[in-house]
Amino acid sequence: MSTLNEYLLSYLGAYLCFGFVYGMCLQYGKFCFSSAFRDLFAVGVPRMAVGIMIAMVPFGVVSALLTATGTGAFQPAPYGVHSVVAGLIFGAGMVLAGGCASGSLYKAGEGSGVAMLTVAALSVTQAIVVDVGGWLIHLTPQAWRDSAASKSLPVSIGASDGWMDHYLAGYVWDRPSATWGELLGSSNPFLAAYLGNVLVGIVVPAGLILAWVYIVWARRPFLTRRARARDVAPRRWTELVGYWSMITASRRTAIAGLLLGLAAGLQLIVMKEIRTAFGVANFGTLLARSGFTSGLSANGAVFDPGYWYVTTQEAQWAAWVLQGLGWDMMDNVFFGFSNGVPHPLLNPPGWMSIGVVVGAAVMALLHNEFRWKAPTMETAVWAILGGGLMGIGARLGLGCNIGAFFVRVSQGDVSGWLFGLGMIGGAYGGVKFLSWWTARRIAREPAFALARQRPP
Repeated sequence: MSTLNEYLLSYLGAYLCFGFVYGMCLQYGKFCFSSAFRDLFAVGVPRMAVGIMIAMVPFGVVSALLTATGTGAFQPAPYGVHSVVAGLIFGAGMVLAGGCASGSLYKAGEGSGVAMLTVAALSVTQAIVVDVGGWLIHLTPQAWRDSAASKSLPVSIGASDGWMDHYLAGYVWDRPSATWGELLGSSNPFLAAYLGNVLVGIVVPAGLILAWVYIVWARRPFLTRRARARDVAPRRWTELVGYWSMITASRRTAIAGLLLGLAAGLQLIVMKEIRTAFGVANFGTLLARSGFTSGLSANGAVFDPGYWYVTTQEAQWAAWVLQGLGWDMMDNVFFGFSNGVPHPLLNPPGWMSIGVVVGAAVMALLHNEFRWKAPTMETAVWAILGGGLMGIGARLGLGCNIGAFFVRVSQGDVSGWLFGLGMIGGAYGGVKFLSWWTARRIAREPAFALARQRPP
């Protein structure tokens, strides 16, 4: 029993340590996907978008090695139009909330009350949306219901109880899944991994996106600065110099992105070695051996990705609380069949999220950037609304800005860029909506103030 307990602590500790590193890197680079798109679309600052593209490359290189050698545990997600729709909803939500899933965690570590509300809304919304039924069931196509019923799920789950059961078992599970390396069709695993997953799946699209960012937002300011400085460098190198200056404009963000990518890749290796050493493929096996069977899924497993992930563990936290209040959270496909609802202290990725908050808090204290900031009524409303939309988008897309975009793109998963395109579109819509809302409020407030000053 003592050996099993050591295994449990080692497993949980590994997740906690990587979460701590992620939190420090996120806070150091102010690394937030919401900020990246908001800064880009609202004020034309590409700093954070560049950092995100940089971070995916080292992660992808390490991931490709594991894929090529057959030692990786990553499985590509089903892709289709649902990936884009989910990204749209998630992208709009993160802009309204003022932080993405990972960004809200690190900002909570800085003392932001808005971020804490966002995480709470994100968590509770996910737990509720995967279990509700009622009239929503009638919105699902009959084909989804028939396909879900044909899956022979356990009776205790019953794919007819909630609309999310129909969506997952009757639609998503029937979609194709593939990596760019698999689509390449090469019989050489290294060629498929590095030429397909890394070059075609990461480097080329990331480079094209950064070229678009440079042409639309960064080129004119660069040429203006160059003209003022009377730079006489050969004109044939002008655009390349401008492109490179955009990439290196913020050393702090670039360093954070590079470290995040390396840490994410290292976690893949470490968790693979730990599982091999303990002789398990999922943490649920260790829980069952130790007698902690409560909260295990019908497959005897719990959510245990083995890499950086956000949102599912937060959904499990909320589900655990609701379960304690009498709501049966295990009668659905998401929790009951796939991910389980373990005790928060025995939730490996949950400890990773805690590590993000603690790591960010430590880094903020080191830089004298920790401040308790209570939300106003307005920011609280935006946090709850945005967090709720992110929760819906995360469950429709099987992940968030990290799990459905960053990790999947870095692993060569085709669905990653589809979610990312939707997320960019949703963020653009969110920025435009907030700009309209702000302009409308500014236009109305002076008239309101003047009316108050007039005598009755």
